[in-house]
Amino acid sequence: MPNYPLIQTLAERLRQAEISRQPIAPVRGEIALDDMASAYAVQQHNVDLRIAAGERVVGRKIGLTSLAVQKQLGVDQPDFGALFASMAYGDAQPMPLASLIQPKVEAEIALVLEHDLTHEKHTFADILRASAYAVAAIEVVDSRIEQWNIRFVDTVADNASSALFVLGSRPVKLSDVDLSACAMTLSRDGEVLSRGNGAACLGNPLNAAVWLADRMAQLGTPLRAGDVVLTGALGPMVPVTEAGTFVTDIEGLGSVRAAFA
Repeated sequence: MPNYPLIQTLAERLRQAEISRQPIAPVRGEIALDDMASAYAVQQHNVDLRIAAGERVVGRKIGLTSLAVQKQLGVDQPDFGALFASMAYGDAQPMPLASLIQPKVEAEIALVLEHDLTHEKHTFADILRASAYAVAAIEVVDSRIEQWNIRFVDTVADNASSALFVLGSRPVKLSDVDLSACAMTLSRDGEVLSRGNGAACLGNPLNAAVWLADRMAQLGTPLRAGDVVLTGALGPMVPVTEAGTFVTDIEGLGSVRAAFA
C-alpha cells in the first residue's frame, strides 16, 4: 500500500520544483525502484490538484516507447502522463523558454480520438475506429529532477517528464498514412538534429496506443472522445538551450514547429 504522507510530500516537492524552476534530487531515494504504485500515486496527486484548481485534462502522453531507453531504465513497459490544456501550443506559437528548467524536444505522432476506448483489452481495429486523425507533433519534455538523473519511478512521479506539446495543423486519417514506415526529421535552422521513423515507437505507434488504452481502462479513467494521445518519440530527444524554432517533418503528416521565445 502506498505511504500517503510520503506521496503528498514528494508531490509537493515536485510541484514546487516546477514552480520555482529549481530541480530536486531523484525521488527514488524514497520510493523503491520497483514501486510503480507509489510513483503513479505521486503523479495522480498532482494531477488531482491541477484539476481542482480548474485545469482541464485533454489527453495522455506515452513515454519510454524506445526499447533502448526501457533497457536503460530497467523496465519492460512504457509509462504515461497527463496532458493539460495549459500545456498545449499551436504550430509556431511562441512558448516561454524561461518557464522551463532543462527542456528537450522530441518528434511524435499524435492521435486525436473521436470515440471512447473503454474495453479491458483493445486491438489495432479499436484504435483505428476510435481515432479521428493523426497529426505531426512535438513534445517538450522537462524534468524536475536534477540533471535528468532519472529512473522509472522518477519520471512516472514527475508526470512522465512532461511539460508542453505542439500539434501540427494537417490532420490525416489513419487510412491515408503508414504510421510504422513514415520517416521523421527534427531540425533547427536547417540542421537535422534527430532522425527516426514510426517503427521506433514500439514497432508502430498503434502498439503504444493499444497499451495506453488498456492501461487507462484498467485504472478506471479510459481514454475519451476528443483526447489527444502523444504516442511516443520517433527518434532521439534534442536539448533546448536557447530561443529558436525546431521543425519536425513526418512523412505523410507534414511539419510542425516548436518556437521558443
